[in-house]
Amino acid sequence: MNKTGKIIRIVALIMLGLTAAMNLLGGIGTTCVAFSSNVGFRLAFKELMDYRWVYQALVVITILIGIAGIWATLKLVRGSPSIYQNTLIILLVGSIFGGVQYFTSLALRGEAAPANVKFFLNLLTLIIFLVLRLPGVWKNIDFTSPAGKNETRAGIGMAAIVTGGVTVTIFTWAGPSHTFLQQNWTYVLKVPLILVGSGLILYGVRLFGQSLSDILSRETAGVELRSAESKG
Repeated sequence: MNKTGKIIRIVALIMLGLTAAMNLLGGIGTTCVAFSSNVGFRLAFKELMDYRWVYQALVVITILIGIAGIWATLKLVRGSPSIYQNTLIILLVGSIFGGVQYFTSLALRGEAAPANVKFFLNLLTLIIFLVLRLPGVWKNIDFTSPAGKNETRAGIGMAAIVTGGVTVTIFTWAGPSHTFLQQNWTYVLKVPLILVGSGLILYGVRLFGQSLSDILSRETAGVELRSAESKG
């Protein structure tokens, strides 16, 4: 695979990994609306109480989509003849059900964060993967063979960094739609969200740093080898 193909594969890994994580987090996060018996939650989301069955179904489906996305990301790393088609199906299903949650929340409450982020991320990643099938792009890609070590590290590392950043900042961008009686309900999960998000960022930085270090060391060794050969 040429350099262009490797870059494309890294971008695909980043977007697919991030989308899978957002689906999984979104599904888990919706459990407060779908299943909680807490009086505060019921008052804060009273517009949705008659439609809890919709959100209960979305919780299960979205978590399954997130798990399927993680599986697809791992298969993309290892290489598979059918991974491209399977990924398109997962992203299409994710976009459809993400859209259901987004437009339902928008109609009932007038706002849909963070469901809007999940929906548009699924849709964006689906569009990116469809663009990959254009002849001029597709000729550079080989999803059937395993990704190189540096491609894997860089892709997973960047996906972890971005996902971690989204997780630790959720109190800011999801807070306005989860505030009731001046209380930001996202802080209920403050400790686990900060721990998970920070862990993902540190893990991602470590992987990406290893990849970058390996690439730089190889380039340095190559320059030194060419220099030695020219002198010889």
